[in-house]
Amino acid sequence: MSTKTRVLVTGAAGQIGGIIKDKLGYRYDLVGLDRVDCGWPDSHVGDIADFDTITPAFDGVEVVVHLGADPSPLASWESTLDNNIIGTRNVYEAAREAGASRVILASTNHVIGFYPLKDDPYKAIYDGRLTEVRRPFRMLDHRDMRPDSFYGVSKAFGEVLGSYYHDEYGLSVICLRIGWVMTPDDPTFHPAALSLWMSHRDTAQLIQKAVEAAPSVGFAIVHGMSNNDLLIWDITDGERLIGYRPEDNAGEEWTPIEGKTDFMGR
Repeated sequence: MSTKTRVLVTGAAGQIGGIIKDKLGYRYDLVGLDRVDCGWPDSHVGDIADFDTITPAFDGVEVVVHLGADPSPLASWESTLDNNIIGTRNVYEAAREAGASRVILASTNHVIGFYPLKDDPYKAIYDGRLTEVRRPFRMLDHRDMRPDSFYGVSKAFGEVLGSYYHDEYGLSVICLRIGWVMTPDDPTFHPAALSLWMSHRDTAQLIQKAVEAAPSVGFAIVHGMSNNDLLIWDITDGERLIGYRPEDNAGEEWTPIEGKTDFMGR
């Protein structure tokens, strides 16, 4: 019998699911769940909006990494409701019923995305107006909430629901406000990307640290970005609470690339 931690990854067919499989597959007994066959050795097909179709995937699972969602800031309300709100509730409930000890929620920077869309100095950094930025400034942290889209609202809901599941049922929930994980793994096309970037290597480390965090971490919200020069997010809670120490830095140099979407997906 394997002594490895059995970890279920929802949305396993997506980009971060692939990073987990490639970089952490040796470390855990991984189970994949998606609406399509993700091709993992232990793979389940189910729609997280349909509770009954996903519960078999949770059998014997100790930790759930919940990535499954409509990830677009441009997503419709109907898609957001099904995939991100109902789906997230179903994942928490299935984890609780299965006796899992922890759910790691892939939250998002879009939970506080209207700060850099509306207010300086955050907007100045996203716009590349770096000479106008007076430093130091207050970093955005886990206490901030200002969603920029239905997507951001749905992830804020996921954080609050996770707090409820921790207090009501004792389920450990770690919410990762992920910045921008991209393929190719190169953020040098826009200053906002330089701020938001989380490298593939740092992504794997963040997931690993959340999976293996001490049981005393009952509920937490941490930001998931690399150690970028243009950070506007406070990543120190990640180090203090779960030991996340990003290794990569995007720097401050960028060259615009035609056709690249911005962080709102436009």
